[in-house]
Amino acid sequence: MAFRATEAQVKEIIDTSLTEEEVSPFLKVANQMVTDLVSDEGYASGTLQEIERWLAAHFVAIRDPRVAKEKIGDAQADYHGKSGMSLNFTPYGQQVMVIEYKGKIAAAVMAMRPAEIKAIA
Repeated sequence: MAFRATEAQVKEIIDTSLTEEEVSPFLKVANQMVTDLVSDEGYASGTLQEIERWLAAHFVAIRDPRVAKEKIGDAQADYHGKSGMSLNFTPYGQQVMVIEYKGKIAAAVMAMRPAEIKAIA
């Protein structure tokens, strides 16, 4: 499978200790999503490459979370994002939504979220 972006290009935008080989599975799923969801939407090939790169970085950041706040005494670390935030979970996913401005990827990801019902008493 030919990716639009490379593992090295993904590592240019995200600071991670993962090797290029360890980044590859995230790039594979990003490539498949871009191919399935937006390759026929009229985006230029360079735009598709950037969507793929930033989406792969989003998946890497989920696997290798970004520290939002550290504390040295009594060693505490807080991480960006929380469960259920979809592409908003990382700045990389947020960038995907900017680059892929037609919203196809965001809509597909949101469609996979479980339904939520709240009762008002």
